[in-house]
Amino acid sequence: MGSSSEDFSVVVLASDLGVDARPFLLADGDGDGENWHDCSAYLSDEDFSDLEALQAFRIEGTDTSGNRIFRIVGKYFPAPVVSGERLKKYIFHKICSELPEGPFCIVYMHSTVQKEDNSPGMTVLRWIYEDLASDFKDRLRVVYFVHPGFRSRLVLATLGRFFLSGGLYWKIKYISRLQYLWDDIKKGEVEIPDFVREHDNVLEHRPLTDYGIEPDPFNLSEIQPMGHSFGSIFGLL
Repeated sequence: MGSSSEDFSVVVLASDLGVDARPFLLADGDGDGENWHDCSAYLSDEDFSDLEALQAFRIEGTDTSGNRIFRIVGKYFPAPVVSGERLKKYIFHKICSELPEGPFCIVYMHSTVQKEDNSPGMTVLRWIYEDLASDFKDRLRVVYFVHPGFRSRLVLATLGRFFLSGGLYWKIKYISRLQYLWDDIKKGEVEIPDFVREHDNVLEHRPLTDYGIEPDPFNLSEIQPMGHSFGSIFGLL
């Protein structure tokens, strides 16, 4: 059998190596394929002024590794009235317009968040992350999870590894007290709301509240009666 003028090659990748096969499978064509670095697909003409006014999502300073800070204050987000689709469009728009290049981190303040009022749910957060282009995922270096609480730790420890993308799961760094945040971020680089500081002081004087052991007369912990279905657990964050 004669050889063709258009040679081809076969690349075999072991599935257990965790190798992303896309760079090997995308053809070196004329550029008609999807452009993973094109921000225009994420920018929107939609008016997000109402979400901007909430100050739930802000770009601030940098951490000690030079990563720009994308600050998220969970309590400021009215989850019941903002759809997951609109939240995704807003986050993509904000990242593209204010963080078009360079590494960044997320500082997520979970202090006093209530699942029914402030949390879009783990499924929505996973969906948003998975829909990001690969270069945006690569640029996200770490997620500082401030005041995670007992329930958040429990669910992420038991289900997070299977439910969240591995790339996101291993980037989460729990920050139980603000004093530990200053190991990675200089004071003044990120604004800390007063209620977060107050919650931190309560936890400092009642440390076992973090683990659901000590009674919480101020209802600041996240502990709820056991017996939730998996569906309600996935509405955690």
